[in-house]
This record gives sequence, C-alpha cells and structure tokens, in this order.
Amino acid sequence: MKLNGLVCPEAIVVKLKSTDRDGVITELVDSLVESGQLDKDKRDQAVKAVIDRENEASTGIGKGVAVPHVKSSLADTPIGAFGLSSEGIDFLSLDKQLVYSVFLVIGPEANPDQHLLAMEIIFKNLQKDDFRSFLRQSKSTEDVVTLLEEADRDEI
Repeated sequence: MKLNGLVCPEAIVVKLKSTDRDGVITELVDSLVESGQLDKDKRDQAVKAVIDRENEASTGIGKGVAVPHVKSSLADTPIGAFGLSSEGIDFLSLDKQLVYSVFLVIGPEANPDQHLLAMEIIFKNLQKDDFRSFLRQSKSTEDVVTLLEEADRDEI
C-alpha cells in the first residue's frame, strides 16, 4: 500500500474552509464522497463514526498533525483524504498545538490489518520533519500529490 494510492487527488483539500475539528472531519468525508471513494448515502454515517472515534481519544498526534480514523463496514479497503488549514484547528492535540495537516482514514472493519497498514504508512512518513514541513507548505493538489509520490519512493 502506498500513500498516493490511499489518498486520491480528488480527496485532497489544500484550503480547508472549516475552522473546527468536526467541521474539518465533515469536509474531508465530503471529499471522499465527491471523489467517488465513499457512497453518498454513507456520508452521514461516516461523519458520525469518525467523530465518535475522535471523541474517544484525540487523533491530534502533535507537531501540527492529526489523523482522524475509524474502522468501519463503510469501506472494503482503506480510503483516505487529506486537508490543509492555514489558520490551524484545535484537535485537542497531545502537545496542545493547533493542527495544520489532517489525514483522514476509514479502514475496513472486516480487515483490520489493512487499516493498520494504512496507519503505519501515514505515521512512518509523519515522523519525518521534512515531510511534515513540505506538507504544510503545499499550495496545490499537485504539490501534495508530488510529495506523496516522493514519500512512496522514500525520497524524503
């Protein structure tokens, strides 16, 4: 599994409009619907599932990044979206800092190993200072796609 395959270009939002956690989650789920990765009739259920999971424990991992995620019957394979906020969002992060980069993942409940693999790939790259920095500096979908491709080739 690759980052570039997990997050399709149509599910990348380089200028999130939402300014709060639940709004960002909703906006990213909407990008999954618009990109065809998630059926429109599953949208509300997906939003609720991700927010419910977020309410259990924050996925704001620190250093300006959050990875809201859930295992659900809504997905047969892991699906992901990515969003950037220039102003920052309060995700109740571990380091108490605002979040600027958000990866959202809905993994298959029936295949938790695939969900874990998707999360592992994201976290492996988020540990790299350069990757986080370049993500935050991205100005276009193309910038993000290029960065994901470089990460997949271990060029960062």
